[in-house]
Amino acid sequence: MKLTIADLKRGQRGIIKEFTDDTIPLKLLEMGCLPGNDVELVQIAPFKDPLYLNINGSHLAIRKETALKVEIELVE
Repeated sequence: MKLTIADLKRGQRGIIKEFTDDTIPLKLLEMGCLPGNDVELVQIAPFKDPLYLNINGSHLAIRKETALKVEIELVE
């Protein structure tokens, strides 16, 4: 089963593996959302969108539809 950032629970961490779509916003890549980087779900906004993340020390919010395109591997 493939996990994405959208599958993370609050406080869970993962390692970005790959993107399932080539339309990832360039700004997201510039903020460190790259394969091999650590990602943690910090908070979920009301109505489950957007998701507030910590990616290698950078804090950013992304829409759930974008989070579904970033495949991860859970870190226990």
